[in-house]
Amino acid sequence: MKIGTTSYHRQNIYFQLFFWIALFLFGIARTYDDYNDEIFKQLIIYNFCHWIFQILAANFIYYVLVQHFFDRKRYAEFTFYLILSLYFISVANRIFIVDFAEPFFINEPQDSLISIFTDIRYLLFHYTFPIISGAFIFISIIFFMRYKDEKENSIQLEKEKAELELKSLKSQLNPHFLFNTLNNIYSLSISHSDKTSQSISQLSDILDYILYKGQKKWVSVTDELSIIDDYIALESLRYADERLKITKMTRLSSANCIPPLLYLTLVENAFKHGAGKSSEQTEIKIELETNAQHSVFRIQNTYSDISDQNEKGIGLQNIKRQLEHYYQNHFTFHIFRENNIFNVEIITPSQYD
Repeated sequence: MKIGTTSYHRQNIYFQLFFWIALFLFGIARTYDDYNDEIFKQLIIYNFCHWIFQILAANFIYYVLVQHFFDRKRYAEFTFYLILSLYFISVANRIFIVDFAEPFFINEPQDSLISIFTDIRYLLFHYTFPIISGAFIFISIIFFMRYKDEKENSIQLEKEKAELELKSLKSQLNPHFLFNTLNNIYSLSISHSDKTSQSISQLSDILDYILYKGQKKWVSVTDELSIIDDYIALESLRYADERLKITKMTRLSSANCIPPLLYLTLVENAFKHGAGKSSEQTEIKIELETNAQHSVFRIQNTYSDISDQNEKGIGLQNIKRQLEHYYQNHFTFHIFRENNIFNVEIITPSQYD
């Protein structure tokens, strides 16, 4: 990750150096034959002052306003802050020229602060428009480059998504899980347990969910939660009551959606690396909360053997990659260990497409 981030920042620096130097030279070359030497020197100074604030404005608009408001579809806030920022950047640009640049080459009365702040027409045509023109070209190129990168990443992530879905399918349908479940159901049938038909139904629901709903882009949180209940019920047949303790708390205030198998994979992970790797008492805690803004899923399990943490780490990294595919950077994914307790927390938007 550090190598990738360093490479990105280096490319961004090279691009900005090339773009802004080229823009400045183009502006100078365009007016080279139109004025005498004295006026031309003044124009270079003016262009240089505008150029500095074009760079500041373009980077602020893209890296702050676009990424924090426009990309998150908060268009009203984006428009408001864009107009406000253009006004104050234009004022700052004019103050810089009047108070710091012009005194070196002209002897004229300086504009007052009141006129600088209130002469909107002059600000608009002599400062805001030059700032907008440079920022517009810069942001347009950035958007084109981002679209190209996102398209390439999307192709790669779709390939990884298919591989992950296949791994997830194999994981849920592995012979060990099916063998244990069918053995437990067989034992229930011999003892004429009332749980026999219920267990068969639960296994059928899990297989149906994985094979069919697992191929959809989004499923409801309640559907995922229902299949988790079935999975826990079937896994619990393998353990005595005192061997496994499961606590589940849900607070569903909104009908949110998530990618299929997201939570189920983490629950399976908790069983596999918790109860499945320890002969001692294992505790699994699951918390799920939804509201109009977010879905929050937390799961923790006790463990006694950390020899397979690398395997677990690879699986969790795959989950993170899929979160990036579905939500870009609009999610939270926390993993931490403390006192032989493994914790995972996922926070995702309530709806995202």
